[in-house]
Formats: sequence, structure tokens, C-alpha cells
Amino acid sequence: MRLWQFWCQTLILSSQQNPPRFVEMVMLMLAMALLLFWGLTDSWPFLVLSLSYVAGSSVSILIRQTVTPSTYPQVVQWTALLLLIMSLYSIADLAGHL
Repeated sequence: MRLWQFWCQTLILSSQQNPPRFVEMVMLMLAMALLLFWGLTDSWPFLVLSLSYVAGSSVSILIRQTVTPSTYPQVVQWTALLLLIMSLYSIADLAGHL
């Protein structure tokens, strides 16, 4: 029971200290879970939703970095830009097959 309390308190504190980063983290975790479901079921809506979560999270990270830079701005910006390009390319490629 203490373990669950620890995790709940950690989530609450992280959501209060930096809400945009918490939302981005939740979006990326949902994207990973949906990607897992897509791998198991081979149903394309899971893939599209996963890629849209990644694209939204990447745009949010890029906007947050322009407003308040972090300690490693170039690494974060390049990673977010790479994720955004990959997700948009994958969505465009998937749209060509439908």
C-alpha cells in the first residue's frame, strides 16, 4: 500500500510543479501503450492515434522550449523535432495506403 501512495504522491507533485511536462509525459506514455496495442492487434486506428499523440507532444515540447528553455535545449529540441518529423511522415505514409 505504501508503494501506491508513493506513486500517487509523486504523480500529484509532478503535475503541480510542471503541468506542461506532465501532460507531455502522459501523452507519450499513452502513445507507447497504443503502439503496443497496434502491435498486438494490427489495427491501424491504434497506430494513427499513437502517432497523433506523439506529434502533439512534440509540438508542445517545441513550444515549451521556445518559451522557457531547459538546461539542454538543443538535445530536447532535436529530439522533439525528430519525433515530429517521424510521426508526420508515418501518418502521411499510412494515409497513402488507406
